[in-house]
Amino acid sequence: MMRVDLNCDMGEGFGAWKMGDDDAMLDIVTSANVACGWHAGDPGIMHHTAALAKDKGVAIGAHPGFNDLWGFGRRVIAGHSMDDLEKQVAYQIGALQACASLAGHRVTHVKPHGALGNLSQADDDIAMAIGRAIKGVDATLVYMVMPTQATERAAEKLGLAMAREAFADRTYDDTGNLTSRKVEGAIIHDPTFAAARVLRMIEDGEITTVTGGKIKAQIDSICVHGDNPAAIGMARAVRDALIAKDIAVRPFIET
Repeated sequence: MMRVDLNCDMGEGFGAWKMGDDDAMLDIVTSANVACGWHAGDPGIMHHTAALAKDKGVAIGAHPGFNDLWGFGRRVIAGHSMDDLEKQVAYQIGALQACASLAGHRVTHVKPHGALGNLSQADDDIAMAIGRAIKGVDATLVYMVMPTQATERAAEKLGLAMAREAFADRTYDDTGNLTSRKVEGAIIHDPTFAAARVLRMIEDGEITTVTGGKIKAQIDSICVHGDNPAAIGMARAVRDALIAKDIAVRPFIET
């Protein structure tokens, strides 16, 4: 039987401010990428998300980003050396590991967020810095990467386990990276269309770009973003479509 993980970025509130319906999403997804306090999240939210994920049998990963609460980590914060970036990522992984440990859960993977994530797919130096941080903190952690991109190359070079990710609710340009959010149509809002698109990616083993190009890709996990009002319906539609095709929806690492 084919299998795939379904992941979502979450824990992205801060203090009294809430972002997305994490409690409902954790009933649908099999892995959660938890904000580590720099683009969103705080110790209380990290602990709550880890505890709830454990109760629901959902794996958790660190979701480090630039130190950019104001811009939700979607702005490029320039001027960091690769050595600095490595330490910043390690710091954020450690923060989630500590909160998860308090909740009786464990961190199994790392997925870079927002602008840092986008840069890491195109820039080999940044992808390697993130990879070195992962390996230095815990070499058993899985690097969540995009197929054919710099993160996949970095994981291979560093000997890290990897989970290759595709996106249900985003389009791709001809490089195999995500289309900029500034481009009209970059974000997919129709759950039925998204679910059908995910099935094609899994069954065909390839990603279709905005120009109709095909990129061969092994896909281990599907991401549905949780920071928009349609997120729960989108995630349910994708999960239901996978199960209807006898594709098992399970975490890539069992916890």
